[in-house]
Amino acid sequence: MSSVRNVLSGIASLTQTMEDGRRQMVGLLLPSDFVGRPGRSAAAFDVTATTDLVMCCFRKKPFEEMMSATPHVAQRLLEMTLDELDAAREWMLLLGRKTAREKIASLISIIARRDAALHLRKRTGPLSVDLPLTREEMADYLGLTLETVSRQISALKKDGVITLEGNRHVLIPDIDRLLEEAGDDSDGGMLV
Repeated sequence: MSSVRNVLSGIASLTQTMEDGRRQMVGLLLPSDFVGRPGRSAAAFDVTATTDLVMCCFRKKPFEEMMSATPHVAQRLLEMTLDELDAAREWMLLLGRKTAREKIASLISIIARRDAALHLRKRTGPLSVDLPLTREEMADYLGLTLETVSRQISALKKDGVITLEGNRHVLIPDIDRLLEEAGDDSDGGMLV
């Protein structure tokens, strides 16, 4: 790793490959996420673009020097790291304890809330978002079968929680209702 990067637009997946060749998606990189580890020469994960992706790249050594000379940059990187830790803990809950319906609703709500925050839109009222993953990728990421993902998306649509335009464009009439379906607090208690 000769550089560190910041996602400006698009979405990428983080995957880890085991010795026997099996791969597991372990995270998503959304706009504003940081990629790479200052002070480390290697990364344990592969980064794969799932949409068109624009990243701002910094050579690692000058970036590390800038962090030393500019404490607020190091502080911001620490805050981002702690946000990522919180998101990982939320993801452990999602994978370990949520139903298939809650998993799908959670993934859609995470993507919608991050998109709203990035574009400085209100997180109330109707929202729309393009899902960055195919249903097969969603199944892999959530530990579900493709059939289960399709059934749960159809059920959320039938119940009026979401509306679909094409395969990936999702309209969310009421984010609070989606959060309830996700098993999250409607007051935003599990915001990413």
